Amino acid sequence: MEQNKTFAEPDNTAVRTALWRALHVQIDSMPHIFEDEIGLKLIAPDDEWRKRPDMDPYFIRRLRASIVARARFIEDLIIEQSQQGISQYVILGAGLDTFAQRRPDIASKIQIFEIDQPNTQIWKKQRLIELGFGIPEWLHFVSVDFEISSWWEQLLKAGFNINKRVIYSS
Repeated sequence: MEQNKTFAEPDNTAVRTALWRALHVQIDSMPHIFEDEIGLKLIAPDDEWRKRPDMDPYFIRRLRASIVARARFIEDLIIEQSQQGISQYVILGAGLDTFAQRRPDIASKIQIFEIDQPNTQIWKKQRLIELGFGIPEWLHFVSVDFEISSWWEQLLKAGFNINKRVIYSS
């Protein structure tokens, strides 16, 4: 057993959302509303992942559509606002969000604060490193147990600047 391996796991909701985003690319008609299969690479599920009940193409089509439409809306907003002086992007409940990995051309010009549960973030950081994405200096992981900690206090400790323009996504 490797000494540096962690046994933290991502939240089920984070996994499901990432898989739905990948499923959109794999089964929905072109043009795709949103293209993201990096979450699928992070998760690296077994070959049977599409047979899970929560991946049924018909049953989840509306949920999947809302997830990808929301992701596209937020991403378009971030891109637009980055050209108008926004310098910070805070994602509450970031899960396995992959904006920083998919759009480093935009992400590297702003400070991104991903707020989520400690186990999800420990696992995600490990996977990003294993896959060669690394953790750039402008990507901040803010671990918060929402039931006992203040996300705002943790955000400030992570270097968030209250005097700079920001977009929040939840």
